[in-house]
Amino acid sequence: MIRALAIAVTAMPLLAACETTVSPERAYEQCSERARLTAHPRGSVGLGVGSGGAALGSFDVTITSDFIAGRDPHVVYDTCFRNLTGAGPTRPLIL
Repeated sequence: MIRALAIAVTAMPLLAACETTVSPERAYEQCSERARLTAHPRGSVGLGVGSGGAALGSFDVTITSDFIAGRDPHVVYDTCFRNLTGAGPTRPLIL
C-alpha cells in the first residue's frame, strides 16, 4: 500500500509535465478554423488541361463532425480554445 502510494506521488509530476498547452495566438488560429468548418463545409473544384491535351479535374469537400451534429460554432471555438490553452479565449471569434 505504501509502495503504491509512493509510486503514485512520484508519477504525478511526470504526468503533469506531459500536459501540453499552446499559445493563445496558435489556439486562435486552430480553433477559429475549426469553428468556420462547423459553420459551413468547405469545398473546391479544379479544372485544367494537361501538357498532352488531356482534361484534368479535381473535387475536394471538407465536412466536419461538428457541422453534421449541428453544433454552434461559438461553442466549438470556446471549447477548443479552453482545451488547448487551459483558459478562456483572448479574442472573439470572427466568422
